[in-house]
Amino acid sequence: MEIQTCGKPIDSLLEKVLCMNILSSDYFKELYRLKTYHEVIDEIYNQVDHVEPWMTGNCRGPSTAFCLLYKFFTMKLTVKQMHGLLKHLDSPYIRAIGFLYLRYAADPKTLWTWYEPYIKDEEEFSPGSNGRRTTMGVYVHDLLLGQVSGMGHFD
Repeated sequence: MEIQTCGKPIDSLLEKVLCMNILSSDYFKELYRLKTYHEVIDEIYNQVDHVEPWMTGNCRGPSTAFCLLYKFFTMKLTVKQMHGLLKHLDSPYIRAIGFLYLRYAADPKTLWTWYEPYIKDEEEFSPGSNGRRTTMGVYVHDLLLGQVSGMGHFD
């Protein structure tokens, strides 16, 4: 069963400039080779080290995390797959991308049901490129309240 979405087309889920940059990025075009949910998870595990929308440094292209998030948008994840992401043990970035997917694509009325079990989650990670660490619970709480940097597009 697919996750209940907000009903918006995928190209309107993210800020327009970010979306255009993702779709035109060489990295996103390389992701066409990934056909399965598990292949995308492996790519997150191997390539993602922060979950900010933009790369850091001189080349300000879209981050690998947001390219992979968009890849998931195109795959229309199921409830079972989402539970797999949120409970994944190999990398907090796999989990964080699951929470981002829900924040952008899920029906807002369902967010608390998804997020509530994780509000006190103690797994530590660094969501930004600055290396500052937080817990998954704090990250989820901040996502719910729209307080994560670069997240200005929540309606």
